[in-house]
Amino acid sequence: MTDLQALLATAVSAADRAADTIRTRLPVELTGKGDRDYASNVDYDVERDVRTFLAKVTPAIGFLGEEEGRTGADGELQWALDPIDGTVNFANALPLCAVSLALVDGDTPILGVIHLPFLGNLYTAIQGQGAYRRGQRIHVGSPASVHDSIVSIGDYAVGEGADRRNIPRLALTEQLAGKALRVRMFGSAAIDLAWLAEGITGAMVMFSNKPWDTAAGVIIAREAGASVVDVDGSPHTMRSSATIAAAPTILDEVLAMVQEATSAAVA
Repeated sequence: MTDLQALLATAVSAADRAADTIRTRLPVELTGKGDRDYASNVDYDVERDVRTFLAKVTPAIGFLGEEEGRTGADGELQWALDPIDGTVNFANALPLCAVSLALVDGDTPILGVIHLPFLGNLYTAIQGQGAYRRGQRIHVGSPASVHDSIVSIGDYAVGEGADRRNIPRLALTEQLAGKALRVRMFGSAAIDLAWLAEGITGAMVMFSNKPWDTAAGVIIAREAGASVVDVDGSPHTMRSSATIAAAPTILDEVLAMVQEATSAAVA
């Protein structure tokens, strides 16, 4: 039987190590990953250190990192790490970035840790055991409508096919501009999901889904009471095409806007 409490303690230790590295090292070298996208030397330093640490402490669990892929055991249990979620923010001295580390069982995250190195917040969750910020239980809000909610959205697409991929993003932005209390783009999926879980925002929408970006935030948001789904409203998994999360009171309203925006892309 997997001891999730012990694994959470291990994940928190790994995230603390990562946060210390992020706070003390400068992004002096940027490696291009396509048009207007890059990783920094600190991304690689963090991922390599966490990979090595977890391989020693949990050798039976595989590892998936954003920068250097999969290593270790080839089973259902995998660690998924984004060493710096929000690298562009970090490299440009914006403090909105996060360490995102999750334990994924098949297609489902069962444990998550999000550390915000420059804001001092640590979010954790275990499946079925609630979500916490620095040990205090957190819950999503209960806004009456999108009109009462701050809604965060994922970054606009860059690289090949960006114009096409931005059609639904821009269509959704236009809708939200006329309906939401405010629209925000934080530049970090982990922050989007953590702040939803904490009740700061009412919803978040990303027209993408990478395990290292979303796994930790999805389990934290769910354990805080959020509904997390794909574009068609089905429960979100690591194979979903998008990540839509909201307070249950406004999920239907948000989902209707997302579906209208995606229909604009195929019209």
